Amino acid sequence: MSASNLKYQFTIIVPVFNEEDGLDRLFQKLSDYLKIASRKTNVILVDDGSTDKSRSIIKEYCQKSEDFEYILFKKNSGKGAALKAGFEATSSPVLGYIDADLQTYPEDFELLLEHIDEYALVTGRRVTRQDSWVKRFSSKFGNSVRRAFTKDNMNDTGCPLKIIRTDYAKKIPLFAGLQRFLPAMILLQDGKIKEIPINHYPRIDGESKYGFNNRFIGPLLDCFAYVWMKKTYIKYEIADKG
Repeated sequence: MSASNLKYQFTIIVPVFNEEDGLDRLFQKLSDYLKIASRKTNVILVDDGSTDKSRSIIKEYCQKSEDFEYILFKKNSGKGAALKAGFEATSSPVLGYIDADLQTYPEDFELLLEHIDEYALVTGRRVTRQDSWVKRFSSKFGNSVRRAFTKDNMNDTGCPLKIIRTDYAKKIPLFAGLQRFLPAMILLQDGKIKEIPINHYPRIDGESKYGFNNRFIGPLLDCFAYVWMKKTYIKYEIADKG
């Protein structure tokens, strides 16, 4: 189907886990962006087994807006699983993702979309981090470790604002820590990647879901898993079918 025949040209995926206090603000920001987006855009909210009121709030809102849909997990499975579910549910040629905490804003997708015709993945780079020194240090440490393993030359792989061509995204296998290796997984497909400076904002509602284990220990273990995956990764192109 040609792009002109598609209902949407861009899909935003939003992983959600226990964000009830900030969902009204999230919905408003996303709705405002859809009005000014350069491409016809829809939103897929993926609830990762929330135990607060997030699920009911999401369902109620999506039932009132045709451009919003949801996926509800039976239990918490991690951001990587939420993103993969969103990838599989996307039918538009380009998709992106943003975190529900709104430390990045949807309107900055426009900065990334300018480059998607040339690159398979375009990611933001947070130039003015609005986080504690512990969070900034752990992020810097994690990025340096991942760069050493993946050779992706990305300065901020953890930035929660990215866009990817959907055909590339759907070929990314599901594994723990998927969100940390999106640029590297595009490189395995011989796709081009690019970083663009964007604004970063303080968290207003809710609490961060990350601590020592998932900022240091988990990412380090994921790097070893990535090395194994890189060695065993299979890619192919079909020349003809009959």
